[in-house]
Amino acid sequence: MKKHTTSSDAPSPDLAFAKSRLGEALMLQLKEGSSSYKRIADYLLRNQVKVTALGIEDMAEQCDVSTATISRFARDLNFANYAALKNSIAETVQEIFSPVEKLRNTFEAGKTHTSPMSASLQSALANINAASQGVNDEQIQQVVQRLGKAATVYIMGFGISSHLAGILALHLQPYCNHVVEVVTYGGTEVAAGNLANISEKDVLIVISFPRYAIDVIRLTEFARAHATCIVALTDSSASPLAQLGDFLLLAPSNHAVLASSASAATAVIEALVSSMMVSNKKNLEKAIRLTEALNGYLHNNDNTARTVQLESRKPKK
Repeated sequence: MKKHTTSSDAPSPDLAFAKSRLGEALMLQLKEGSSSYKRIADYLLRNQVKVTALGIEDMAEQCDVSTATISRFARDLNFANYAALKNSIAETVQEIFSPVEKLRNTFEAGKTHTSPMSASLQSALANINAASQGVNDEQIQQVVQRLGKAATVYIMGFGISSHLAGILALHLQPYCNHVVEVVTYGGTEVAAGNLANISEKDVLIVISFPRYAIDVIRLTEFARAHATCIVALTDSSASPLAQLGDFLLLAPSNHAVLASSASAATAVIEALVSSMMVSNKKNLEKAIRLTEALNGYLHNNDNTARTVQLESRKPKK
């Protein structure tokens, strides 16, 4: 099995919880449990702090299951009842998180009247800050090395994630041997066709956030079956893509109104591209040439178009 690489120096709180003994048990249920158990495990992995304040009826409502199912889930994880499971979650949170600050921030937030605009901006800041903890420099450098050696870099995202894939493809194109944006006009059929010849020489960067598209999971499994190196950019270790990636780049996507936020994902994409641009001398030269080539089409202070004659790089006779 391929090695699953994540940040080791400064793991995000969500990732640290998933790696705890309790988190691993929940991840197993997320992977192998019944549909009801998967919903419960997914909710617990994403809402560790919130769960500590939920009674069994509230928890059942959040997961769309019965209270009996919640109790059975707790017993199957070797807890006497739901209360014992909740206590274990609280203890794990206390060990991993900054519990006083996080709990206070979480529960005090409900008492304030924040405008949608302010809440959205606060979510973006919190997501980017969490992403900076979940992705470290060593991890990014490993991804950059794989991208530099890849015969083809495939970038895939559906829905809103397709726009993130387009941004990443545009930025990586000058620095990779060949870049293919998998999802274009035509949807899944075209995407599957673009991946038909993917191999162990290539890299697939797959981007997906709630609400996850089933097609992105199936096509990622196809690429994995062909021994392709997979870089997963997603929101949580509970994401269906998390277990499919050789490299996992976490970009939390919590938002007060929207199904998911792209702010942290954009920040991680920019961090990856920046690292790629300065990874070697050739890439720096390419960046300079690209800037020179675009210069002639940019607006200047005199509000007039300017044309820049690029120096010929053909050898002199």
